[in-house]
Amino acid sequence: MPPSLYLEQPVLLITTVLLLGLCVGSFLNVVIHRMPKMLERQWQTDAAEFRGETAPDTPKLTLATPRSRCPHCGHLITALENIPLLSYLVLRGRCSHCKAPIGIRYPVIEVLTALLSAAVAWKFGPTLQTAAGLLLIWSLLALTFIDLDTFLLPDDITLPLLWLGLLLNLNQIFVPLEAAVIGAMAGYLSLWSVYWLFKLVTGKEGMGYGDFKLLAALGAFLGWQALPGIILLSSVVGACVGISLMIFAKHGRETPIPFGPYLAAAGVLMLFFGETLSKLFLPL
Repeated sequence: MPPSLYLEQPVLLITTVLLLGLCVGSFLNVVIHRMPKMLERQWQTDAAEFRGETAPDTPKLTLATPRSRCPHCGHLITALENIPLLSYLVLRGRCSHCKAPIGIRYPVIEVLTALLSAAVAWKFGPTLQTAAGLLLIWSLLALTFIDLDTFLLPDDITLPLLWLGLLLNLNQIFVPLEAAVIGAMAGYLSLWSVYWLFKLVTGKEGMGYGDFKLLAALGAFLGWQALPGIILLSSVVGACVGISLMIFAKHGRETPIPFGPYLAAAGVLMLFFGETLSKLFLPL
């Protein structure tokens, strides 16, 4: 389909990206579920080799193999049962074989990915910014739900995202390269400094190294000017959620709360409203 058609009919571009987002959301469900397990197996293998022991014999697990199956009865998911959103609705949220419920989070992630992808296409149109924005949004969604599940922000996502941001901004896709490089350095060092200051004062770790790398990646994509807004937004929202959990959910002060989702959400807001938010936060 010629690119000029998307220029003439922006609704066609948004619809195409919306459908693409549904498919990518289905794949992100696989990434969110399997990547932590893959990392855990790799850590176990590395630890065994370090101790001079035989690595544990575990079935092969990648993002592509084995085929997805029902966790309750082991039924292999067919292609017709794996159509994003539609299959969930047709099956009424239950396994076709054992009728066990399918988690609502699967279609939620698919719909969320589709809507955010369509919003990127609506904002940037048929440009390289749309392609770059989609890669950023998809990565942030995967990191958000992995962090919520496991308190991990895998290097397999954060580090390629950082380098991709610098590579794209060689051509000033979002910001000049100088702003991207400073953003990557300032993003990492700002949270790294907070981490060590908190540890020196309290003797405890306040956040993980993955948070440093995620903020560095956001700085590489959006430039150093976006960092004040990202830090302030994520900190305020994180503090409000933490206080609410302590009051209403009886979470103890020692119960950890993942910070990655708040950084990711703030990054999404800066992607869409960066100029307005930067003017608001930079004077502060």
